[in-house]
Amino acid sequence: MPNTIALISLGCPKNLVDSEQMLCLLAEAGYELSETADGADVAVVNTCGFIDAAKSEAIDIILELAELKNAGRLKKIIVTGCMAQRYGNEFAQELPEVDAVLGIGSFGEIVQAVEAVLRDEHVCLFGDKNAPLRELPRIVTTGPGWAYLRIAEGCSNGCAYCVIPSIRGKYRSRPMNAVVSEAKALADSGVRELILVAQDVTRYGTDLPGQGKLPELLTELAAIEGVEWIRLHYLYPDAFTDELIDKIASEPKIVKYLDIPLQHINDDILRRMRRRGTGQELRTLIKTLRERIPGVVLRTSLITGLPGEGEKEFEELCEFLQEARLERAGVFAYSPEEGTPAAEMPDRCDTEEAERRAELIMDLQARIMDEFCESRIGQTLKVLCEGYDEEHGCLWGRSESDSPDIDGRVFFEGSCEPGSFAQVFIEETEDGDLIGTEQTGGNI
Repeated sequence: MPNTIALISLGCPKNLVDSEQMLCLLAEAGYELSETADGADVAVVNTCGFIDAAKSEAIDIILELAELKNAGRLKKIIVTGCMAQRYGNEFAQELPEVDAVLGIGSFGEIVQAVEAVLRDEHVCLFGDKNAPLRELPRIVTTGPGWAYLRIAEGCSNGCAYCVIPSIRGKYRSRPMNAVVSEAKALADSGVRELILVAQDVTRYGTDLPGQGKLPELLTELAAIEGVEWIRLHYLYPDAFTDELIDKIASEPKIVKYLDIPLQHINDDILRRMRRRGTGQELRTLIKTLRERIPGVVLRTSLITGLPGEGEKEFEELCEFLQEARLERAGVFAYSPEEGTPAAEMPDRCDTEEAERRAELIMDLQARIMDEFCESRIGQTLKVLCEGYDEEHGCLWGRSESDSPDIDGRVFFEGSCEPGSFAQVFIEETEDGDLIGTEQTGGNI
């Protein structure tokens, strides 16, 4: 009987792609995949190490697994991902229950690590985090009807508050032929929405001499039969070009939903963050996008409480949001991360004050988002059906304006098959979600 492996994936979509590749490698090696760690031979935790909350979540899960192990209901624990990379051998020393630690550059050795721990060996593997991406198979765990498509790894932007470059390495694009080949395979398997992910998709190809850039990649992906939606995460504001804007505006398959991490609007805070560009340049970009891409929905991420942010800087951020009317936003209270320049800056904002400001931003943004939802009542939207919701007693899915797990949902009465598209007439809203009825004609 084969050994059973349970894998717990934490953090961002890029981490999930790593997890999906590890699952495939394990399955191909003959291991049985389990949905629960209780009773498994090996539990693998693919961690996030970006901010304190993510680290705390990972530690809590590892400690829960340690309890299972001590109770004889789990044999071995392997930790991979960003937190493993960030703390290395120190991680294994602090948590003796962990049998193996694999850094970012070594998750492709997951099978060897499992074999080693089952022989009662302890393993710590930390391959080159700046090496070119390995082309590995994967088991898609999302959907139905959609999947993440990673086009690059790492980051070279050097924002003052961010540990990602030190954890995941410098920016490395995948060769275009590899990305397109994977996209075709996903489409052949029934994927209708490709969600392109990288720490910065706008810089795709800039590190590969002679390779095409993002507009050319989008042209290749849009030509794939079966793909109907292409979604972009994340587009850094300083790297937009006229060519990219024209491509997004003119290609029907590219959803008019752009996730652009602005982080702030005040010039001094942007400078402290080591972000390229000024507040006025960000305002101009938003104006340009709205003018040249009709109906565009803009999402952003913001940070409150960075050292140097006083009431004046915070008020400027609030006023900007009221003016810009961004349809989607996520807000984070600043978390000083060891090893980053921002962690050493003076004029640090009190943590409670940073959290209070984040809550105020979310209250302000909630009203803007509610207005956007209400504006859609009476419209018929194309919706990717994802399944049946027991609580609401109806089908649910997402419109072009909704990205998985971070935005609202569309609940609707109808007969659409999960993984297919439906035309849904929107009748009401509820807590950021839309409610409607599938229109006659069924799947599209």
